Amino acid sequence: MRKLYRSRFDRVLTGLCGGIASWMGVSATFVRLAVVITALFSFGTTLLIYLLCSLVVPSEPSVHGYGPYCDYRYH
Repeated sequence: MRKLYRSRFDRVLTGLCGGIASWMGVSATFVRLAVVITALFSFGTTLLIYLLCSLVVPSEPSVHGYGPYCDYRYH
């Protein structure tokens, strides 16, 4: 079973949609579009759930090593 993380690299606001897209194996654009459409019809409930999930879902673990995606703060 794969664990859900907020994406470090495919993020616009918090990385939650990028993480969900990676977890489901679909395009992040599709997930973002679905969130926007449901937010329009849910009277703000989707935005509240999005904010709560952004606080609860952990960020993706850092990549140790060297390269463009390395988080140098933890070395």
